[in-house]
Formats: sequence, structure tokens, C-alpha cells
Amino acid sequence: MPTPARRRRATHVLLLGAGLLLSGCGLYPADSGSADDDPLTLGFVNGGDSQFHTCLQRSVEIAAKNNFARLVTANSKQDPATELANIEDMIAREVDAIILQTVDTDALKRDIEKAGKADIPVFLTSVSADPDDILGAVVVDLEAVGRLDAQWVADDAADRDVEVAVIAGAPGAASDLLVGGFTEALPANAEVVANQPGMFDADTAGKVAGTMARAHPDLGYAFVANEQMAFAAREAFDAAGADQVRIVTVNGTDEALAALKDGRFSATVSNSAGNTGELAVRNTIALLRDRKTEKIDHTPIRLVTKGNADTAPLYCPADY
Repeated sequence: MPTPARRRRATHVLLLGAGLLLSGCGLYPADSGSADDDPLTLGFVNGGDSQFHTCLQRSVEIAAKNNFARLVTANSKQDPATELANIEDMIAREVDAIILQTVDTDALKRDIEKAGKADIPVFLTSVSADPDDILGAVVVDLEAVGRLDAQWVADDAADRDVEVAVIAGAPGAASDLLVGGFTEALPANAEVVANQPGMFDADTAGKVAGTMARAHPDLGYAFVANEQMAFAAREAFDAAGADQVRIVTVNGTDEALAALKDGRFSATVSNSAGNTGELAVRNTIALLRDRKTEKIDHTPIRLVTKGNADTAPLYCPADY
């Protein structure tokens, strides 16, 4: 996608005494005498208010500040129509690029086309799209995340026939990929007996878990699409007398690591929202400036259990 003409407007000059642009991860040399040194304005359209989204936004804010970029933010609150309205607002504000944490992969093509018609490139977080249609992406391999949790269930169940429940997030985007990766990787002896959305909301997830526990008294495992929901699910399962249910989940927050150690959770898959946000800003700026970087980058993932919780990566660094 061509670099938008509006970002080359010379409305402000940023003077860097050492001739260097500071990024969150290092130093980029400035292009001496180029209008590309003008401050960029980035738009960040977040997808919701979960702990992941909150940490992602804070990471984007810190990285934008460190890279001397202006930042405009919006939140789609898990609604595709609101996401489109936010894209339209960013277009009206004439941002240089939009960093997008989408809520619905089905609506994503429409959003990209809308921005493209305005000559504003889109950089994606968590998921990707046709590389020809976007500026770039920082991708979490969500299907692989689901597969790692499924492998833990397979190893723990061994050859036993077991019942498994899935508490998904909001339909579309991240949740569908997570759940698909998990369910497709389960062994034949693990039967999914319940699959309901928790909408990335703790209260909703708790109600769903309580219903599942009552409907399936032999339930052995539950895959929960984020840790905030997983904590509520744990309380609901225990209250319903289903404390035998072993929970596998996603994110790798400090609170979840503590839950692994005391047995409330059995496994989680770490993928740092802090890393994702920092990479998104750094790579967006590099691509706009025609500097060398990965067009499609990846956030590292790792299965975490009680045995390796002490060495798990930080989910949301303390200074975020």
C-alpha cells in the first residue's frame, strides 16, 4: 500500500539534537533533511476492555510517546459497527496510519477497504490479513495458542475418555481462532460437551460455567478464552461442586501465574500484550518511514504450568 501523501506534510519540525529517533526497543537513525522526520499521528482502535485490551492500549501509548508520535485512541467495545465508526473517525482526523485490534475478522476487510479509499494504511494487532492490503501486523498465532492448551489436556487425560467444555470470548476474530485451534487439536478421547461464549466478560463467563457444571456433572476440563473469564469460571465451578474441573486458559498475567501455583488453573499460554503493543507502534513507524522491519511480525507464545510459572514471560511489564 503506498505511503499516504498527508504524512509528508511539513506542518511541524521535530528537532532531535543527536539526529536519532528513539524507539521503545532501540535507536533509529533519522533521515537527514527529510520530511519523514515530521511527527506522525497514529490512530489506535482497540477492541474491548479486557485486561489484554487495557495492557495493549497502555503499551501502545508508551511506545508512541517514546517514538515522538501523536496518538489518537478509540474503543470498539466488541461491536463491529462501532469499529467501523471508529475507523471513519480516524479517517476524518487524517491520521497517518491506523493500528487496529479488530473485534470481527468478517468485518475486517470492510474496515481495511474503507481506510484504503482514504489512503490511510492499517496495521493489525493479534491477527493478520492479505499482506497486500495492510501496512503490516503483529500476529499472535491464536490457533497455536489453542493447540498448546489442547495438548496439555491430551497429555493430562492420557487414554481416559473425558468431557471438555469451552467458554469462548465474543464470536468472531480472536475467540474463533483460539477455540478452533483448541477443539481441532483435542484427541478423540476428549469430547467437547459444551461450547458457549463468555463475551470476554467475567460475569457472563461465571454464569456460563455454572450452567455447564450443572448440565455436565462429569465435566473434567474447561478451556476459557482469557484469564479474567477463567477466574470467574473457577469460582462458579467450585460453587457448583465441580472443583474437579481443570481449567486451561490464555494470557499469562501475574494473577494467572499465582493461580497456576495454587492449583486454581492447570495451564495457560503466555502472549505478552505489552510486547504486542510495543512492536505494533515500532513497526508501524518503521514501515511508514520505509525502514527495514518485519511486515508481519509475531508475538512469542509459551505454554505455562505450575512447573515453569516462575520463568514465564511478563505479560504486562510493571512500568506499563
